[in-house]
Amino acid sequence: MINSSLKQFGQMLAKKEISSVEMTQTFLNRIQQYNPSINAFITLDADKTLAQAKLADARIAAGTAAPLTGIPIAQKDIFCAKGWRTTCGSKMLETFKAPYDAHVISQFDAEGAVNLGKTNMDEFAMGSSNETSFFGGVKNPWDFDRVPGGSSGGSAAAVAARLCAAATGTDTGGSIRQPASLCGFTGLKPTYGLVSRYGMIAFASSLDQAGPMAKSAEDCALMLDVMAGFDERDSTSLNRPKELYTRDLNMALKGLRIGLPREYFSEGLDANVAKVIEAAIAEYKKLGAEIVDISLPNSQLSIPVYYVLAPAEASSNLSRYDGVRYGHRAAQYDDLMDMYMKSRAEGFGAEVKRRILIGTYVLSAGYYDAYYLKAQQIRRLIADDFVQAFKKCDIIMGPTAPSTAFKAGEKADDPVAMYLQDVYTIATNLAGLPGMSIPAGFSNGLPVGLQIMGNYFDEARMLGVAHAYQQVTDWHQKAPEGIL
Repeated sequence: MINSSLKQFGQMLAKKEISSVEMTQTFLNRIQQYNPSINAFITLDADKTLAQAKLADARIAAGTAAPLTGIPIAQKDIFCAKGWRTTCGSKMLETFKAPYDAHVISQFDAEGAVNLGKTNMDEFAMGSSNETSFFGGVKNPWDFDRVPGGSSGGSAAAVAARLCAAATGTDTGGSIRQPASLCGFTGLKPTYGLVSRYGMIAFASSLDQAGPMAKSAEDCALMLDVMAGFDERDSTSLNRPKELYTRDLNMALKGLRIGLPREYFSEGLDANVAKVIEAAIAEYKKLGAEIVDISLPNSQLSIPVYYVLAPAEASSNLSRYDGVRYGHRAAQYDDLMDMYMKSRAEGFGAEVKRRILIGTYVLSAGYYDAYYLKAQQIRRLIADDFVQAFKKCDIIMGPTAPSTAFKAGEKADDPVAMYLQDVYTIATNLAGLPGMSIPAGFSNGLPVGLQIMGNYFDEARMLGVAHAYQQVTDWHQKAPEGIL
């Protein structure tokens, strides 16, 4: 049962083959069995979860069920959920209980989905390995000695280990797609503004975007149907007609132009990963797609641009954690300034402090023009590269990550090496474009992800392109040994 798709879960519930309470309890039992070794979940509340499942069963019995009613979904611990501890993976918010629901949470509640628990993550979503969490690192279910990717590593491990039917994540520079690649499942970052950021704890406001993490493209389409939509409480939410993201799942690929950026297949890409990606591209050619050579000349500047802009926004967003209104407060201090300093020193981890310092520096009066303003100008050039590329192609493909999952601690002392893990994903965030990762094979027993990038609001076509591949391959159905 646990390897079923969301559609299959829904059919089981509709046919009364299983109740939502029974399905939810199955996942709770699996979490109890596997979470001590994987560390995918930060907070569980079985009473709240099962109460939602009972309500879902009543809704199903009344004949008013929606597609995801009664299905257990894990929520990244960056989304506020009323009455649930919401930590963002930080000591700063270790005891914080949200007084309201994030838009994403309320959307799933309205659908009748079950909140299975809050998943582990890099502290304030800052990291590419899920090693910066105050609650400890998450293990990759394919190899416990390796990282699951970050920052949505808890959600990633939960999906890969079948501890949930699906999960939510957020992507600021690749934090849905990179762990999807490293853990072997499907993850989608929508167009910026498509999913409301209301109640999603901010890291870098012009880059953060919530998205679905699930076994298949079809599952992600069903989740995006729920998550997407205008929200007047978020000033960056896009007011546009609601779409049905499952509409193109059966599209034909004949004549589809796939652009391959030459910069994504150069030095730095692991040779074995490249072979897997090339094999996936060959499969698309068999399905009738045309391959087009394109260039994204400024994409190589994505990492330096990102690590100026994202820390600058983080410096501003995290200034609210001062020990006064909520969050960690130092036990002893001499005066107000001492309270600020001690509370922030104790509450934030090393990576968060590093980014706050970088962000404050680049925003300072003497360096604003040289760093922040210049980075914004290059950001525009990166976006323009995509505009030119999409004149030649319909979809862009390439590797999601330069390598398979690396060993825990391997890059902990080298921040730049860690940052390079997002070399292929950051550009879409800077441009505000949608991107996704789908399982494409294995290298030395570890999953490899194929990245699919589309033009603005092209999620339905991207999901159709991914679904077509998943109809002729079974990589997305693979699970770690001993999990099923």
